[in-house]
Amino acid sequence: MKKYSVGLTTGVFDLFHVGHLNILKNAKAQCDILIVGVSTDEFVQAYKHKTPVIPFADRKAIVEALQYVDLVVPQTSHESKLNMIDNHNIDVMFHGSDWKGSPTFNKLEAEFKRRNVDIVYFDYTAGVSSTKLVETIQQEPRLVV
Repeated sequence: MKKYSVGLTTGVFDLFHVGHLNILKNAKAQCDILIVGVSTDEFVQAYKHKTPVIPFADRKAIVEALQYVDLVVPQTSHESKLNMIDNHNIDVMFHGSDWKGSPTFNKLEAEFKRRNVDIVYFDYTAGVSSTKLVETIQQEPRLVV
């Protein structure tokens, strides 16, 4: 039996890369059921002021196809994490360490604690991000895309 019953992690998962895979693999290793909230295009536009390269339906399909993921749900706001927790009896939230201490996550942490939901932070995979992938593609015209 694993440490947790039902875990949750969320993200945009645009230009899926090994950092995304690491967080999902590490999360699933600690829980029986892993639920993943994939950010909708509208939510990404609202808080990052960017449009994902890959549309929501495709990003959702990619994440759903992974062996570590049991259920994918749309994430429409940061606060929608609380609805996911309430609706799916989640007992742990997994997140990248890059969010630890941020004003948005500090507010959510208090709500997680009120709901008896543990938070496990995973180290950010160094040197890998969707933003860096886009920058590399833009700066290296020789790359085949």
